[in-house]
Amino acid sequence: MLNISDNDIEQINAKGLTVESVLQQVRTFEDGIPYVSLRNPASEGLGIVKFSTDELLALQKVYDAHLSDLDVVKFVPASGAATRMFKEFFKFLEHYDFTKESLNSYLNYEKAVTIRYFIIGMEKLPFYKEVLEVTKAKFPKFDHLSEGEQIYAFVKTMLKNHGGLNFGVYPKGLLPFHKYKDTIKTAFEEHLHESSNYASVNGKAKLHFTVSKTHLEKFEQEFKRIQKGAEKETKTTFEITYSFQKQNTDTIAVDLNNQPYRTSDGRLLFRPGGHGALIDNLNTIKADVVFIKNIDNVVVQKYQDELTIYKKALAGKLIAVQGQVFSILKALEKELPDPEELQEISQFMTRDLNIVMPVDFHKFSDVYKREYLLEALDRPIRVCGMVVNEGEPGGGPFWIKNDKGRLQLQIIESPQVNISDPIQKNIFEAASYFNPVDLVCGMKNYKGESFDLSKFVNPKMAFISKKTVHGNTIKALELPGLWNGAMAEWISVFVQVPLTTFNPVKTVNDLLKSAHQTRMF
Repeated sequence: MLNISDNDIEQINAKGLTVESVLQQVRTFEDGIPYVSLRNPASEGLGIVKFSTDELLALQKVYDAHLSDLDVVKFVPASGAATRMFKEFFKFLEHYDFTKESLNSYLNYEKAVTIRYFIIGMEKLPFYKEVLEVTKAKFPKFDHLSEGEQIYAFVKTMLKNHGGLNFGVYPKGLLPFHKYKDTIKTAFEEHLHESSNYASVNGKAKLHFTVSKTHLEKFEQEFKRIQKGAEKETKTTFEITYSFQKQNTDTIAVDLNNQPYRTSDGRLLFRPGGHGALIDNLNTIKADVVFIKNIDNVVVQKYQDELTIYKKALAGKLIAVQGQVFSILKALEKELPDPEELQEISQFMTRDLNIVMPVDFHKFSDVYKREYLLEALDRPIRVCGMVVNEGEPGGGPFWIKNDKGRLQLQIIESPQVNISDPIQKNIFEAASYFNPVDLVCGMKNYKGESFDLSKFVNPKMAFISKKTVHGNTIKALELPGLWNGAMAEWISVFVQVPLTTFNPVKTVNDLLKSAHQTRMF
């Protein structure tokens, strides 16, 4: 049982939480969260749409034809630091002692493939010259050091403060990502350039970044630095807004016995509730069309044409689907369609919206049929790009049996699946598609009013994960993910997009891939 002190209550209230809500979180740890019930992976024709060339071009035209009348925003989750990108390099600094062993000996013994690949390609990294210059300034005899000492000094300068560049805790969005002939661009700047290709309305592009409060000033300074050049290069005016993950979405951490974990000063430990907390930030966006894409998923500009084609096609699909849904809802406002029209609506919902109709729908009374259709269709709509699964870690599209016993198409993450159940494990591992976080959202209803997105979250799709704090294992409560549980009750259309549209930078070595290089080596 949680013993609440006056200091605890003060801490809880300061976050905008209540004692009861925190107690409920502790009970959630105690009770556990049921796993989802997977039925089948989504596949082409069974939850995944694959555009033909003609459809791709036609849907682009649909979007372009409507664009000048739309309010469009690109929403970019960008609060993460680059720490995970350099995980193996922090380990290298901690364990490699160049006074006792050669670099090659360490690499072989530790099987440090990541470090070896980094050394081979480091001259092609966009920040190589800057790091080398600072390293040589810090170590005047750098050129006379052994290879192991040089690499150690380089990595230390790259990651650490105290005269170094401190990339290890830098916001990922502001790291040097791409090297061009005359300039180096961050992921932040590439998102501006990319948005000018498909999210610019009458020469103006709106972007919203969710950032850490401690990083806000850095983002503002970066925009001030690049604004004039970016706007001249793209012939686009940029309107940039920011928001922070709200403190009242933080969740309490517990130990392995489900007792609240306390820090060394006796305070309760709260953690950010994961990217699912960003549904509150998204809820403040009142645009007609919202593109969602993670900060690290960008490419150098020579690869942006194909990306733009698919972005426009996804948006065109959203507009086309919205048009049909809105037409049905407006008709339902007046009267129940005749039996033949009802049959067409049912087929449209099953075929195009992945809504599995009740088998006894034809037996419903006219009043209940109308109520069912209104409830099923008057929802936010998302069109999500899906890429062919090539073994990337993360979630994907699946048919699940929801808590009402109905089949539903969802994006599912691995912690939501009972991998110890052989059947569930086999279904999860049989996934042929992967979720790259490539969404286009329609968040207004057929009357032009913004939905309250909090009403379409499935709170039962949260999950519990294990983390380490100062060497201690704790359990953390992750809110329903932004693109899975937080959007569980949206109308969902999943579309196959090419792998070329998915190029995240999870480790620093990903910057050596072709999508992040202006010329290969």
